Amino acid sequence: MDLQLAGDAALVTASSSGLGKASARALAAEGANVVLNGRDEELLAAAVEDVRGDAAADATVLGHAADLTDADAVEALVRRPVDEFGGLDHLVTSAGGPPAKPFLETTDEEWDDAFDLLVKSVVRSVRAAEPHLRAGDGGTIVTIASISVKEAVDDLVLSNSVRAGVVGLEKTLSTELAPDVRANAVLPGTHETARVEELVERGVREGEYDSYEAGLDDWAGEIPVGRIGDPMELGRTVAFLSSPVSSFISGVALPIDGGASASNL
Repeated sequence: MDLQLAGDAALVTASSSGLGKASARALAAEGANVVLNGRDEELLAAAVEDVRGDAAADATVLGHAADLTDADAVEALVRRPVDEFGGLDHLVTSAGGPPAKPFLETTDEEWDDAFDLLVKSVVRSVRAAEPHLRAGDGGTIVTIASISVKEAVDDLVLSNSVRAGVVGLEKTLSTELAPDVRANAVLPGTHETARVEELVERGVREGEYDSYEAGLDDWAGEIPVGRIGDPMELGRTVAFLSSPVSSFISGVALPIDGGASASNL
């Protein structure tokens, strides 16, 4: 299916690895011009080269290092695709996860940091991007959150609590920015990202698993489809939600978890 993204301009925050990178790769493969973002310049440069390898022939892929908790840096980040590509059609927001802790071990500072990273980074990005998204033929925002929005995960009180605010923001944007801009969220479950690979490999070293494949099987034990996700499956969903092909979809928070969550809604 042609997603009709060729020549569009996209910005994907926190995309030097993981699901953000997969989203940037999927957009570039469809012909969109993409700016990737991360804080580690070396990791970001490697991600840009990887995404360029899969990009459509006419797509331009660039990197822009910026800290999403720095308001001025976010302003400059959003200006980059506008300066390079003449506008901004698609914003994909992502951010690293907060520390895994139970409630009674979580400090006020960690609550503040999680809100700044997960919610205010989206607020800053959307605020800066809004006039550019409105100026095109149909701007989109896709927020990468977590399945923890639907179903709380043990010892992830920060993600369970704060990411829900991101989805509340996304739902609000879907009405306040309509009809010029559509806003949706994706709620990933377990995917084979570098973080999961690291945890499984640690389990192999410590004797918890006989092999990497056995570790993946264990992680997939309660997922109805029988495996964990490929990051590109989420990335292609983000590209679809950014495309005119999904033009009647807005205000949705879409679980992408292989059916693992027990939530009815």
